[in-house]
Amino acid sequence: MAKVVVFGVTGYAGGHITAELVSRGHEVLGIARDVAEAPEGIETRAGTIFDEALVREVAQDADQLVVALPARALEEGGPKLIDALPVLVEASIAGGARLSFVGGAGSLQVAEGGPKGYDTPEFEPAYLDEARSHGAILDALRETDAALDWFYVSPAGGFGSWNPGERTGEFRLGGEVLLTDANGDSNISGADFAIAYVDEIEQAAHPRGRFTVAY
Repeated sequence: MAKVVVFGVTGYAGGHITAELVSRGHEVLGIARDVAEAPEGIETRAGTIFDEALVREVAQDADQLVVALPARALEEGGPKLIDALPVLVEASIAGGARLSFVGGAGSLQVAEGGPKGYDTPEFEPAYLDEARSHGAILDALRETDAALDWFYVSPAGGFGSWNPGERTGEFRLGGEVLLTDANGDSNISGADFAIAYVDEIEQAAHPRGRFTVAY
């Protein structure tokens, strides 16, 4: 079983991924600013991904580093998630850990050969900063040293705590194009997203790559 560090363990995606990891017998260290709401059955530490010493410390003994955090700055003038990437990369390589991110759907193409979602006029302006900030992380990962093992998962467009859905165990995986159903909808529950994410942790089917998951 793997030892997995989850940054953002109290969030929607991080909580579901942690629950799935625990259900499969993996050892989880959950990190968040306030760990009072962390899932049961795991070790926790209060901290932030921008604490370089903490990142280096936890990466030393980890098999996997999971980043399930907003990409935008959470306060005016504050750091963006991409600012933590150099230390995450350095620490992952040094510790031999695989680095992964819960990404966004906005960087997916809306159709084969088409524009990215956040480059279309229909994209909600309120989400542009978050979407483009996540897209920048993916671009940066693709330019990292080949010694870094990483993956990045873009959920369906309708992924979030406002649309929790149910665990079905059935979903589709895709590449660079947003997956939609016969009605043109793009959805995935928190639990099913977590299944796909932990499957990748266990199977490593997408080395140094991005994939997407939806119904």
